[in-house]
Amino acid sequence: MNGIPNELTIERRMAVPRDAVWRAWTEHATEWFCPLPWKAPEVEMDLRPGGISRVRMVGPEGEEMNLTGVILEVVPGERVVSTDAIAPGWVPQTAFMISVTEFIADGDGTLYRASARHWTDEARQQHEAMGFHEGWGKVAEQLEAVARRIA
Repeated sequence: MNGIPNELTIERRMAVPRDAVWRAWTEHATEWFCPLPWKAPEVEMDLRPGGISRVRMVGPEGEEMNLTGVILEVVPGERVVSTDAIAPGWVPQTAFMISVTEFIADGDGTLYRASARHWTDEARQQHEAMGFHEGWGKVAEQLEAVARRIA
């Protein structure tokens, strides 16, 4: 999107006010963070530049995936940028992507845009082959359901 190399993006117009989508995203992440049947029983997001971003996901067969990184930018109600290239304490680690999540007021609803920006074309292709569009699309659907419930 926007001509950024190696970026994958999903967009979804949600018929829910931006404030509700933001609250769902920031306060209810364990309910929407990964596509079912996966679950995210632990989600920690310290929403400030340099704050921790940590998620533990558990699959239906007991598989576990842990993601740790840092928050790079926060514009409350509008945008969160994070990366897995840096661990808390500014420790370099193997990078996969920068995540950019945007909440754009759209009339009485919200345009939700989530992007994954990769360092290489190979990493972008790998993420796409892992089911980026389907998985992140399902996550957006789950986020919208939570936002509708709390609106």
